[in-house]
Amino acid sequence: MDLVIVESPTKARKLKDYLGSKYAIEASVGHVRDLPKKTLGIDLENHYQPVYEVSVDKKKVVATLRKLAKTADKIYLATDPDREGEAIAWHIKFLLEDSKNKDNFYRSTFHEITKEAVKAAIENPGKLNLDLVNAQQARRVLDRLVGYQVSPVLWKKIRRGLSAGRVQSVALRLIVEREKEILAFKPEEFWELSVALAKDGLLKEQKAFDEEGKPKENLDQNIFIANLDKVNDKKAVISNAADADAITKDLLTANYLVDKVEKTERNRQSLPPFTTSLIQQAAATSFGYSAKQTMSLAQRLYEEGLITYHRTDSFNLSSAAVDKAREYIAKHFGNDYLPAKARVFDKKSKNAQEAHEAIRVTDLSIDRNNIVSKAASLTEQHIKLYDLIWRRFLASQMNAAIYDQTTILVKASAKENKNIYMLRSSGSVVRFDGWRRLFSIAEDQILPNLTEKDALAYLDLASLQKFTQAPPRYNDASLVKELEKKGIGRPSTYASIISVIVDRAYVERTQKKFFATSIGITVCDFLVEHFNNFMDYDFTASMEEDLDLIALGEKDWVTIIDLFYKPLASKIADVTKEAERVQVPVEKTGEKCPECSEGEVVIRTGRFGKFMSCSRFPECKYTKNIVETLPDQHCPLCGEGDVVVKNTRWGKPFYGCSLYPKCDFASWKKPEVDYKLTQAEWDEMKKKREEWKAKMNKNKKPDEKAKPAVKKKPAKAKSVKKPAAKKKTVAKKK
Repeated sequence: MDLVIVESPTKARKLKDYLGSKYAIEASVGHVRDLPKKTLGIDLENHYQPVYEVSVDKKKVVATLRKLAKTADKIYLATDPDREGEAIAWHIKFLLEDSKNKDNFYRSTFHEITKEAVKAAIENPGKLNLDLVNAQQARRVLDRLVGYQVSPVLWKKIRRGLSAGRVQSVALRLIVEREKEILAFKPEEFWELSVALAKDGLLKEQKAFDEEGKPKENLDQNIFIANLDKVNDKKAVISNAADADAITKDLLTANYLVDKVEKTERNRQSLPPFTTSLIQQAAATSFGYSAKQTMSLAQRLYEEGLITYHRTDSFNLSSAAVDKAREYIAKHFGNDYLPAKARVFDKKSKNAQEAHEAIRVTDLSIDRNNIVSKAASLTEQHIKLYDLIWRRFLASQMNAAIYDQTTILVKASAKENKNIYMLRSSGSVVRFDGWRRLFSIAEDQILPNLTEKDALAYLDLASLQKFTQAPPRYNDASLVKELEKKGIGRPSTYASIISVIVDRAYVERTQKKFFATSIGITVCDFLVEHFNNFMDYDFTASMEEDLDLIALGEKDWVTIIDLFYKPLASKIADVTKEAERVQVPVEKTGEKCPECSEGEVVIRTGRFGKFMSCSRFPECKYTKNIVETLPDQHCPLCGEGDVVVKNTRWGKPFYGCSLYPKCDFASWKKPEVDYKLTQAEWDEMKKKREEWKAKMNKNKKPDEKAKPAVKKKPAKAKSVKKPAAKKKTVAKKK
């Protein structure tokens, strides 16, 4: 019997359906070996040799694999087709290999879990790619060196429990710098003037704007809105109410003529299929999913064989997949939607792995309406993400959307002076929806049919005071986009990067936007001041390029780590010795500490949000939770208690009743002021919630389910061999 080893139990179940009884299929349930948790685990005196150990919770898994490997004719290492998967396969081989079976190991990879792909991978195996293993190992060693050697500096100079990371700290810097931009921003006043017009004689005077200055809904099709663009051939810049009033006075009685009508045809080509970073951005924008949530949902879809591998930076699509997409388009939408040639997209980055495909569905006949029949345990979130991938893949091979765009330039001549004002109005009409048939199209202003020199009648005017806005705070989509733009991290690591800085309370995710906390700003400022090299954006990006070159076999991983670590080690020693201790800013309350009467009660930020404590901490241990109450709002269930904001043990906020446990109302979503809930409705909601939890727990991998705590002695660290480094000839100095 042959043994096939994968990472996930779900994937193992799928492979059993495809390969049959000839194969024993087992899951490693992720990594089986890692660096020790309590020690550095890297031999600094021996070329940064990692010291791995079998994880305590994986000893049974390893024992099972060893037992099966002893009797297996062939052992297929079928872990994921990326650096992480390659490293897992290498670790498994190291643990299972002996003198008898050393020639029985094969590496099989598949980018989609379908019967054809799986059988092809097993029938055409390859060998482990040690360059990929070295790249993953280099990243792991680099991150361990920063985390375990820079973090203690933060403990000494700021406070215990803080952490630094090679990439997470640079991502934090982006958010902190944006926070400072927002705080330093000074809004500037400006005014916007809009005029409602119609062809002269068609309409009598009519109010076209509401009290807020917005165009009313369902305006007559002969009415259009034009915005002030120029004043006497100069760009209109209105910075105060006096200037706005003067121009308004002129526009109320001006003569209006159509100066120019510009009509153009505009094509909008379809977007490429998803890569890892693009799907994270799209899911955040469309559904509000975090990067971590998106990757978790995509992982399940991949393991169920519904989509191709979701960790990819390539736009490449297989010719077979493209052919199937074109057949589907022609059959279901018609030949008008089918391009003459298949659409091909350039790779996103110079290091994109073209052997990988973009993220696509494996079977176009499975859509959101019948997906449950293929995988009954999927949730609505899985279905929404699948549908987005389905539409994006299909749309990428459809014809462009065609618009007729019209721009009308209007000349307004003041009667009481010689001022000339130019107003502009643009609108477009979809002539052919093309790929947008799969994605909704926002309605645009439909302009009336006008020609040059047509006289226009004034109907209404809106004069709106506005202020320039500070740069927007990052959300999951924009942060991922910026990380990718700067070359920081890899798309597959964005989810964990964001999770770490949120979990550490360096940033808060509020209304799906990231706010830097006082502790996050303090840590970032300290690192930028004292470790400006590894906090530099360009330096971090160049390190990612070096890791990519290691994966391509063009650089030696030990050399790269040596160039990074030696200056860092020297800097750590200097900062530990010379840098002054930094205090995290606190918010003062003016109240005396009720416990010691000497200190003042201050508000600090911890891992689970803000709390009160004594300014003399750690001498005085007084602390008190801060309960945020929604103003003028009572519990929608009992009607007596207040609605308060609480945190789960993981730090995620939710809304509950202040009378808990007497009233057990709880909601992730902020309840509306007038929202009411009966006991029967609440009981039904709780019942559905418990059913959903049971369903989720049933679908979890074995290592994700709750386990009783078992005290065990830590396993002894074992020195192990590393992948062979490529030999390089070094010219000796004369």
